[in-house]
Amino acid sequence: MLAPTADTIRLFLHVLAASVWVGGQIVLAGIVPSLRRNAPDATRIVARAFARIAWPAFAVVVVTGLWNLADIDVANTTTTYQITLFVKIALAMASAAAAAVHQVGRSKVALAVGGAIGLLAALGAMFCGYLLTTGT
Repeated sequence: MLAPTADTIRLFLHVLAASVWVGGQIVLAGIVPSLRRNAPDATRIVARAFARIAWPAFAVVVVTGLWNLADIDVANTTTTYQITLFVKIALAMASAAAAAVHQVGRSKVALAVGGAIGLLAALGAMFCGYLLTTGT
């Protein structure tokens, strides 16, 4: 078995936390319609429970993302790598902002738009992360 290193632990934590953030949103998108039909009061309870897990996971994404940045010399990467990195960071922040709008929103529009943009931006950030692992 290969020995774990600080780099592999950092990347594992980053991907794990991103999986919780993104995957949880996908799971909720599938569960919430059934909850609304069968147990409307449960929707808010489940959303709050998810938030208690998702926001700390997002914090881990940010911390490990900064750790990832500290480990590379961005100035010595290609322009396409730097653009992809910038897009990834912008999408991650857009995901968090949209999720916050969704969490505090009271109108159906705020809930729908915040949720949709939050998930799409998170998926885009995750995809950019995979692109970054393929080349520097």
